[in-house]
Amino acid sequence: MSLPPRVYFTLHEVAARWDCTLADIAGWASVGRFDIVTAIGPVNVGSQIVSGFVIVLVTDILQMFRRCGTGPTSSLLKRVRPLDQNEWAMFSDPADCIEVTLADLLIMAEDVHRFEVDCDLLRRPASHIGSTARYDWDGMYIRLIRRVHEYGVPGTQAEWVGEVQEWFVEKSETGEVPDERTIRRRLTPIWKALRGPC
Repeated sequence: MSLPPRVYFTLHEVAARWDCTLADIAGWASVGRFDIVTAIGPVNVGSQIVSGFVIVLVTDILQMFRRCGTGPTSSLLKRVRPLDQNEWAMFSDPADCIEVTLADLLIMAEDVHRFEVDCDLLRRPASHIGSTARYDWDGMYIRLIRRVHEYGVPGTQAEWVGEVQEWFVEKSETGEVPDERTIRRRLTPIWKALRGPC
């Protein structure tokens, strides 16, 4: 017997799956490529009681997705839209607004799969098949895990990026290392997951 398919993915899972940043995901959602959702318990929204999966208007919480990593880790939702409705429901009482973190935000699996088909992501060849990877990303991830295990998380993301750059310089036989932007793109989801609230 096999398990049923996934129902949803977290944004961090999607970022890893698509090899992109959370800011990229927010950008695509902001122009309607897919919806970002969260799950809420029963709450009064206007004249109705709303619960379950609701769509989040990503432009309302865009500050959480700053590429530089300086955005807040949580935000208040002042409006939501149930999956089965077309109209946004506003919270009339500020006390009813719902706080969400990045870990609370999801993309429904059907939207993930549709986006992958639309963008032909399923046919993209794996970079490691039939050739040697340009950079030792697996070794870098092992280095990160050991660093966190032995010394904890660095004080700043810039410090962490610097450490990773130094590691690549030490390990490179040709002197070629990935650029800072590429390293930061791979570290940002990990950094936010480790520094954000549990």
